[in-house]
Amino acid sequence: MIVRSGDPFGVEGTPFNSAEEAWFWSVQAEDAKAAGARVAAGRGAVQRPCEPADVMRAVDRLYRSRALLRDHLYVLAHYGRRLSAPDPDRHREQRAHSLWGEAFARLAPVLRAKGIVR
Repeated sequence: MIVRSGDPFGVEGTPFNSAEEAWFWSVQAEDAKAAGARVAAGRGAVQRPCEPADVMRAVDRLYRSRALLRDHLYVLAHYGRRLSAPDPDRHREQRAHSLWGEAFARLAPVLRAKGIVR
């Protein structure tokens, strides 16, 4: 599904199904960019309604407004690079799972309001 707007600055592209999916995509793109890849809009298999930096900026704004703590950022970065959420059944990942859930409870509404997530 491609969202098209009559507004020239409107959102075009397929929104992500979840904030987690948008986060994993952003982390992968940022890691590829850091490794020297050239990231260009509209060149992926699926056109998205944002750039990876848009998701990162949303997280940054939540951190600066103190809605997210440094612990949230650490968990988001660590598990984002692993491309999997913390496992609540693993004793060593229970705290991370809690922080992960808190972070996405705050991030999902922001991304939904921007049209990045359904």
